[in-house]
Amino acid sequence: MWKWYALLSAFFAALTAILAKLGVKGVNGNVATAVRTLVVLCLAWGIILFSGEFRDLRTLNKSNLIFLILSGIATGLSWICYFKALQYGEVSKVAPIDKLSVAFSIILAFVLLKEPMDTKTIVGGLMIVGGSLVILL
Repeated sequence: MWKWYALLSAFFAALTAILAKLGVKGVNGNVATAVRTLVVLCLAWGIILFSGEFRDLRTLNKSNLIFLILSGIATGLSWICYFKALQYGEVSKVAPIDKLSVAFSIILAFVLLKEPMDTKTIVGGLMIVGGSLVILL
C-alpha cells in the first residue's frame, strides 16, 4: 500500500513543479510560497475535519508536536528555496536537483534513525546523486 502512496506522491510532486513554475511567473517566490502554503493548510485541515480524524489530535504528545513543528519549519524552508529556484531556473533542472532530498533522506535515515541500508537503496541513491551532478555540472 505504501508504494502506491509513494508513486502518487511522486506524480503530484511532478505536477506541483509544473504548476508552480506557471504560478510563479512574474511573482515573487515568497509570495507564491505563501499562497501555496495557505492552500495546503486548508486542504489538510479540511481532510481531517471531514474525515472525522479531528479527534485524533488528542493522540499527539509533546515529542510528536516538537518533531512535527521542526518538520514544518524544514518544509517551509524547503518550499521557499524551491520556489526561489523555480523563479529563476528551469523546472527540468530544478526538480531533479531538488530530488537530491531522496539521497539526503537515505543518509539521514541510516545515521539518525538507524535504518538498515541494502544494496538496492545504496545504488538507487547513488544514481540520484549521479543524475543531479550531471545537471549541476
